[in-house]
Amino acid sequence: MSGGHAHTLPGSASTARIAVAFGITAALLVAQVVGSIVTGSLALLVDTVHMLTDIAGLGVALGAQALLRRPPSGTRTWGLVRVEVLAAAAQAAALLVVALVVVVEGVRRLAEPTEVPGPLLLVFGVVGLAGNLVALLVLAGGRGSSLNQRAAFLEVLNDAIGSVAVIAAAVAIWAWGFQQADLIASALVAALIVPRAVVLLRDTGRILLEATPAALDLDEVRAHLERQAHVLGVHDLHATTLGTGTHQLTAHVVVEESCFHDGHAPRILDALQACVAEHFPVPLEHATFQLEPPGHASHESHLHA
Repeated sequence: MSGGHAHTLPGSASTARIAVAFGITAALLVAQVVGSIVTGSLALLVDTVHMLTDIAGLGVALGAQALLRRPPSGTRTWGLVRVEVLAAAAQAAALLVVALVVVVEGVRRLAEPTEVPGPLLLVFGVVGLAGNLVALLVLAGGRGSSLNQRAAFLEVLNDAIGSVAVIAAAVAIWAWGFQQADLIASALVAALIVPRAVVLLRDTGRILLEATPAALDLDEVRAHLERQAHVLGVHDLHATTLGTGTHQLTAHVVVEESCFHDGHAPRILDALQACVAEHFPVPLEHATFQLEPPGHASHESHLHA
């Protein structure tokens, strides 16, 4: 016996906000590519590559808005919810490569310093920050409406912090001739990149390995299910995350023998589904329960805890 609910479709307002932020960030990327070539600034180059990965993140968010609207099919029964997970894993790997390149290039520049024009670097830094602030204003109104919107807001916020670091380096170079400020700023941007990449890899790895959602305690789930009326035991209990905000749970639930004769089983199923959908920090709206009479487990050759 099973039950489920349709995915909640993302609103057109959310899609519009992310699309505008994507367009602004893409335009800034072009400007910063030019700026990093003209100035030779490592900090601006790192911020540019950082922005490239953030554009990829915004693209994933924008694509997810469209992909989640696609209905499941016979060959893809969950639709394309895992696409964003795969893209996020690739993005995390790219971020780590960027951080490695920063280290290598930073060491090279310590031996062979590069002259960076402070005033010109400041111009590109201010342009980048202004564009990021506009994108943040666009996204701010909807950042609490979904995980997708929140992720997009954080992508642009990271870019804004990178632009602040570039501006600080430009001021130090222009005012005091402190060329090492460029290396320091690039290291600060890289310091923003690495923790984020590690978190992304950890989270996507958990999903791809079908680990239990981090906010969910399966022992608590089992105990709560077993406290339901007429339930004698629960085994083969599994919970996994398919994509952002989409979780599933499966369980074999042993109920009293009489429930299969007096018509009480459907009411038990309703109670179980309501329990997991509303009681826990992670809403398990996609729940499948197999109701079994006592002794049925002896016929199952491969039981799981």
